[in-house]
Amino acid sequence: MSRTSRRLAAGLSATALTCASLAAATTANAVALDDAAAGPLMNYVVNTKATPGHVRKTEDAVKAAGGTVLISYKQLGVVVAQSTNPDFRTAVRSGHNGREIESVGATRTAAVSEGAGGSTAIADTEATPVPDPQEGDQWDMAQIKADQAHAVTDGSRSVLVGINDSGVDDTHPDLAPNFDARDSVSCVKNGVPDQTPGGWRPTTSSHGTHVAGTVAAARNGIGIVGVAPGVRIASVKVVNDAGYIYPEYSICGIVWAAEHHMAVTNHSYFIDPFEFWCKDNGDQGAVQEAVRRAYAWATGQGTLSVAAAGNSNYDLANKTTDNGSPNDSTAVPRTINNDCLDMPTELPGVITVASTTQTRARSSFSNFGLNKIDVAAPGSSILSTLPGGGYGKMSGTSMASPHVTGVAALMKSVHPWWGPRDIERALQAEADDTACPATPDARCTGTTANNSFYGEGIADALDAVHR
Repeated sequence: MSRTSRRLAAGLSATALTCASLAAATTANAVALDDAAAGPLMNYVVNTKATPGHVRKTEDAVKAAGGTVLISYKQLGVVVAQSTNPDFRTAVRSGHNGREIESVGATRTAAVSEGAGGSTAIADTEATPVPDPQEGDQWDMAQIKADQAHAVTDGSRSVLVGINDSGVDDTHPDLAPNFDARDSVSCVKNGVPDQTPGGWRPTTSSHGTHVAGTVAAARNGIGIVGVAPGVRIASVKVVNDAGYIYPEYSICGIVWAAEHHMAVTNHSYFIDPFEFWCKDNGDQGAVQEAVRRAYAWATGQGTLSVAAAGNSNYDLANKTTDNGSPNDSTAVPRTINNDCLDMPTELPGVITVASTTQTRARSSFSNFGLNKIDVAAPGSSILSTLPGGGYGKMSGTSMASPHVTGVAALMKSVHPWWGPRDIERALQAEADDTACPATPDARCTGTTANNSFYGEGIADALDAVHR
């Protein structure tokens, strides 16, 4: 499996391997460094208390340490900074204002490839089900009863879903009717939101377009039908051309989504360069805290996050080793523990989705773990949209996650007053209980009602709209 494929949490393929207002954000101009003392250009998260005063002092500390403030989130107490000062971590905490800083950590192990950051300004209807031509090939929709749910509702236009991924081809005829360009964005230049028209489109990956089709391909007599074909989707591009999803990209994306009132967001990836970010590691601990704050804030704003469990066939409840991190430089095998998190999927409040096959078995690649998996959904050989107006099949927990995102969007459509916690509880309660395999598998632990392979069970769209 390629490194890019594993990063997207859906790199297994059956037939084809394939922020305009961020009210709390600020930027600052670069501080020149003595060329003789310069090291590689690196990005950092700097955490402080979530007050305007503390953030302002932290920004001053960044500048005094020879850094640039790329973007600040006063509501999180997180500043994303950039510097070529090789001693930046120490320097930023050494001055008077450094006393305000709680933690600081590099967001990657390789030098920044997208260049220096500049002072960028941050600037109900129901459809009658009529089969689309390839709808009969969508076994996945039948497994979660989406085809039956569509007799009740296709979803509401008032519900906006964020496809936080590698970009969405908004010109695809099955996606264009539901695409919201006004709320789409790219976050892949140092985690600073960019609304350049078309910047949200894919450049090197079909992944995001495939995910988008599963969520909300339109009922229009063309191609396929998504789980929630009546809702709107926005592209929140968080995957760069090399296939990396760095922490600042993901933070930018989830904050943007929450500030633009996206009811549900799909995250079919893990944050690079570490498959597991460890709390007791300096850089990794600071990043884990910054990302946790961002997703917790978004949940509080009314945005539910749904994420892929990952494709490493790994027990998330019993972590022991990580042999593939960091993936942007040289991987070093290491011992890990359960304080090391696969982000965003293991963050509090994020719905973690495992993958099933057409026979309702756990997909062989899917991560698992007792009390780690919330629900399961189809992820093996899934037919969906591809850039350029095409269609194709992909496999991975990346394909499972958007099924649950679509079900959550249907729930929000019929219960517009529900918040993330309401939807989370309903997703778990209404999932179809699925027992461990009849042939004993020691990795499957728990009960029929809640086990390490399927969590609370396989997602059920029909029960979702009937609740």
